[in-house]
Amino acid sequence: MAHNQKTVRIAMWSGPRNISTAMMRSFENRVDCMVVDEPFYAYYLYKTRADHPSREMCLAAQSHDTATIIKSILRPLDEGAHIFYQKHMTHHMVGPIDLSWLRHMQHAFLIRDPRAIIASYLQKRPQVILDDIGLIQQIDIFQRVADATGVAPPVIETTDVLKNPSGMMQALCAALGIPFDLDMLAWPTGPRKSDGAWAPHWYDSVNASTGFMPYRPTEIVLSPEHERLAERALPLYEQLATYKLEA
Repeated sequence: MAHNQKTVRIAMWSGPRNISTAMMRSFENRVDCMVVDEPFYAYYLYKTRADHPSREMCLAAQSHDTATIIKSILRPLDEGAHIFYQKHMTHHMVGPIDLSWLRHMQHAFLIRDPRAIIASYLQKRPQVILDDIGLIQQIDIFQRVADATGVAPPVIETTDVLKNPSGMMQALCAALGIPFDLDMLAWPTGPRKSDGAWAPHWYDSVNASTGFMPYRPTEIVLSPEHERLAERALPLYEQLATYKLEA
């Protein structure tokens, strides 16, 4: 790694059923970037005892000790890399966690309309509650970062990325203080060694992709129960959407 290249650790905070894995693929396709996939997932499963698909595989593959996890995300970068992109799920941040490591990161927040998240989530799991989609935790972490730095961290909207991948990824890179790389817009199909143990259940679509999927509006039909959930989530989403990046 060149001595004049600054190490940048990027914490991307997302809820589930977003384009978070595609975003990770985009950054991993840079030659100067290494990634980590949801480092607090095993901790979340251990702490909450949530019955998620691939639970046992995840617990076997990852540490659920927060001190070990934090040490791993602050570790020196691999040779040739000066960007460390970290895909974090906000709903994994439960219980008492030392968050002092946040000051060592550049932060960004990935959001999506709650109705779309809920509809997508229900394709993979039979039930969903507000805590599952991570917006409460996302607001909390956003506020912590804003309070600590004095500025609002960048927020990027899934729909905007799908409509204009080049423009939005350039805007995101500029906000994070790193150069944009055209290699972020396309990648080879298939799984990665960096994928979490849960990938076989969740990553079928992104594994078939070669870039950000074109935006296609779809009709979303939710039950009355899930419409009420979306209504509760909407003000949280709108609060973050106030800070959306524009291309």
